[in-house]
Amino acid sequence: MRGLLHRGDRRGDDLPAGLVGGLDANLRAQGFGDRLDEVLQELATIRRECGYPPLVSPIGHILGSQALLHVLSAQRWGVVVDELRDLLDGRYGLPPHAIDPTVKRAVELLDHGGEEEETVDLEAIRESAEGLAASEEELLLLGLFGPEAEQLLQTIRGRTRREETLGASGVDRSRVELIRELIALVQESGIGEVTIEEGETRVTVRRSEAPAEAHGAGPAAAALLPAEGVEEPVPIAVPAAPEVMRIESPMVGTFYRAASPGAAPFVEVGDPVAPGQTLCILEAMKLMNEVKAENEAIVRRICVDNAQPVEYGELLFELEPLNGRPLDAL
Repeated sequence: MRGLLHRGDRRGDDLPAGLVGGLDANLRAQGFGDRLDEVLQELATIRRECGYPPLVSPIGHILGSQALLHVLSAQRWGVVVDELRDLLDGRYGLPPHAIDPTVKRAVELLDHGGEEEETVDLEAIRESAEGLAASEEELLLLGLFGPEAEQLLQTIRGRTRREETLGASGVDRSRVELIRELIALVQESGIGEVTIEEGETRVTVRRSEAPAEAHGAGPAAAALLPAEGVEEPVPIAVPAAPEVMRIESPMVGTFYRAASPGAAPFVEVGDPVAPGQTLCILEAMKLMNEVKAENEAIVRRICVDNAQPVEYGELLFELEPLNGRPLDAL
């Protein structure tokens, strides 16, 4: 152990025995006892980048936790522990040397989802989106999400136009509702095709893997046909089931569903979550690191038991995104 105490940084400072021992114990518990030298070298690099703060408690453990993240995830500054953000913000005092501006920039970009912060000019968007956005909220959607929001709004407007077309072509509301019920049946059951005949009208709902190019229909489409047949069926798009978002562990640690023993869990299956909402806590080196949702979603599955150790990249949650649904379906 004495040899370990002198694996200090390039300034020649020794590392505290308690810090080295804690890093060694953490690595051995996770089955990475042979990587201590890599973590100590990374710790020295991080300390230099952060302005050579003193390695007194808790600063030494904060830098050590960040070094563990870098080495075990094979990625530098991909995830930052909350206490290190506080350190860079000066909440533990000012370091004796300047903080590397590259590190500051990396943390700022990480806080903004890896993208530059942008401003939205609603007036300019209002002029370019005339006839598409019907409210200030829809203008804001266009400003924040661009082409994705435009496609969503076009789908909503197109749905309204299709319903108007049905009415103009002599299809009464009861038959429109029948079509919708059949579409829901196909979507929920997974069957390939349903046909119902009523008087002189035959309604067919068919599921296909590829969208219908002639009418821009989705994975399933309904055709309203007279018994004798018509040249132009009326397609109605059925939205595809949303993809599941996987929330994986960004570090090696212990998974906790609540802020403290006896407290209510952060989320339960079926709960809606907002961007930035805490899903769980991962404890590493006695530091609590929050895992947060990045998008609006519904919790569909919690994959880890409370207080269970997790590996880097292990699946923690499955979320169903909300931003892929039409607004009137939320």
